[in-house]
Amino acid sequence: MNHSAQAAGPQVERFREYLCLLARAHLPPRHPSRIEASDIVQETLLEAYAQRGNFRGQSDGELAAWLKQMLVHNLADALRGRERAKRDVRREKSIEGAIEDSFCRTEDWLAAHDPSPSQQAIRIEQLLHLADALARLAEEQRDAVVLHHLQGWSLAQIATHLDRSEASIAGLLRRGLKKLRELMEERGV
Repeated sequence: MNHSAQAAGPQVERFREYLCLLARAHLPPRHPSRIEASDIVQETLLEAYAQRGNFRGQSDGELAAWLKQMLVHNLADALRGRERAKRDVRREKSIEGAIEDSFCRTEDWLAAHDPSPSQQAIRIEQLLHLADALARLAEEQRDAVVLHHLQGWSLAQIATHLDRSEASIAGLLRRGLKKLRELMEERGV
């Protein structure tokens, strides 16, 4: 086993909340298909640990990309499993494309493009801190922030989905973002 593969084993756990953030950004909360982001992330981390010998990267950025690609495939498999009756190869490719687009939107919201290696390391740390902070929000605040800021849902769409008023959703967003800022400041981010 090479050095980077050995390092990938214990380090993948650091990315749990980051992967949960990405999965939540693609799956609406309380998804009717009963697909849970945490289950998909657990499957991804187990797969990464089992395949750690295949990891050839050196940096946290490369590890994050490797894990993200596994997550994309696992999410696509879970969504395909839900809709086996409508099996279509073009549809299967579009599921992975939609997930990849969702992840790009999430990462665009979180960071700038084309960072240098040192900026990329800082970016990964910031992403990990943000994911940890989001995980510490109250569930409805986290859902509102993820749906609005990462998935681009309107207040009306979120209100309908969560069966709340638009004013209530605006309050969840305001409190959620305030708490998120506080949590990020505590970590010096």
